[in-house]
Amino acid sequence: MFDYLIRISFGLMLLPLILPLHEVKGGLMPPHHFYIIRGLPSPLLRCPSQRLLDRVVRRYAEVADAGSIFMDHFTDRDKLRLLYTLAVNPHPILLQIFPGAEGWPLPKYLGSCGRFLVSTSTRPLQEFYSAPPDQAADLAYQLLGVLESLRNNDLNYFFYFTHVDAGMFGIFSNGHLFIRNASTLGIIDKQEGSQAATRAEENKDIFSCLLSGCQAELPSCDTIPEKQSLVLVCQQLLPQLLQGKFPSPVQEEIDAMLTQCGEDTLPDPEILEAASRLKDILRPLRTCDPRFAYRYPDCKYNDKF
Repeated sequence: MFDYLIRISFGLMLLPLILPLHEVKGGLMPPHHFYIIRGLPSPLLRCPSQRLLDRVVRRYAEVADAGSIFMDHFTDRDKLRLLYTLAVNPHPILLQIFPGAEGWPLPKYLGSCGRFLVSTSTRPLQEFYSAPPDQAADLAYQLLGVLESLRNNDLNYFFYFTHVDAGMFGIFSNGHLFIRNASTLGIIDKQEGSQAATRAEENKDIFSCLLSGCQAELPSCDTIPEKQSLVLVCQQLLPQLLQGKFPSPVQEEIDAMLTQCGEDTLPDPEILEAASRLKDILRPLRTCDPRFAYRYPDCKYNDKF
């Protein structure tokens, strides 16, 4: 925490560089101004694009005129609070800029006070490790679907996890699975690419230099593979949920696909194919009953559910 405070304190001296955001030509917050936080451990802005940064500022809810065209009430204090939140825990920012109401697999953001965040309640995935086979199949199917939507979506953002554990995914009372903790989600803009990555060579992050020096270079955004989140989930979460739940030969098929999906030495297409095959195996193992209220009674009349 002392490390964060040092870096944010230096950010106070650099606030004139990002003020006023709505008057800066080319966007609300140019990527080269965001080197204030590039050295902090926040995967959200590891590969920022102009489009992503504009979305962060425009949808930041903790200001008087959130979503307006001019953002006239986006004060110095608001900007510093936004920078600090992005640096310490980007989870509440992600809930605001990619809301569940628009179809993103995230719970509803209700508000925050200091470092206290309020969002809709979910039960963590680890509470379902002993679930019956049909429920385990449903949750695993949903989890693979969530990862697919993070790779391919209408806004052309590629979301990837840098770390996963069972507490990061939660289930609502209607059986719907969501991302419970998005703090380790990184984003790459497939539409615009990462302008800031190009400028990183020109603008070394002075904050990362305070403690670690400027010698260590982050790997290129282009080197993050599509398979990354799938490999993590297939290695660490799905085996806990699916192993030993189903009769032969279905269990053997599931185990084989889990092994292939979790093998990080395989190329992306083979990992993606294994995940797709696993979804096909799990789909008929799900049942249609009121326990799965998020898709019931629709599942009685449409195979899509």
